[in-house]
Amino acid sequence: MPGYLNKEILVLGCGNILFGDDGFGYHMIKRLNELKEQYPILNSEKIQLIDAGTGASHFILSLIDGETPLKKIVIADIIDYGLEPGTLKKLCVEDIPNLPKYHVDAHDMPLAGMLREINDDYGIEIVVIGCQQKRVTAPDILLELSEEVTNSIDDAVKMVVDELN
Repeated sequence: MPGYLNKEILVLGCGNILFGDDGFGYHMIKRLNELKEQYPILNSEKIQLIDAGTGASHFILSLIDGETPLKKIVIADIIDYGLEPGTLKKLCVEDIPNLPKYHVDAHDMPLAGMLREINDDYGIEIVVIGCQQKRVTAPDILLELSEEVTNSIDDAVKMVVDELN
């Protein structure tokens, strides 16, 4: 079992930094790492911060089993709810299946079923801190977030920290 699965809480930033706002998860993990002194909970040995990129489903979530001591997974990613760009929304696993479209990675692999199974089979709490995207540029490369999504990062960090306390 990879060491990161021997924690109580995983915080996963998901998405692809190459495609505009899809890099939200990467920027969230980067900011959380920068704020470890301000938020001591981020230094806890019980918590693992991971920039999961586009591999969360294949390299992290699919490895969880009954032996995994995880109690909670917090996912930071963009969402597409038709909200104002940069709007933040907290979703629990019960919220996810009702969405007409929910993609966590650039390969359009829907994770709703996987997240529900992890919750149902292993009792791991799932929380998604979603940020309404403005522009995802794939296949064109854009290495920066929109201003709206950039401006939401500090509030999203507070939402993640609240989930850790």
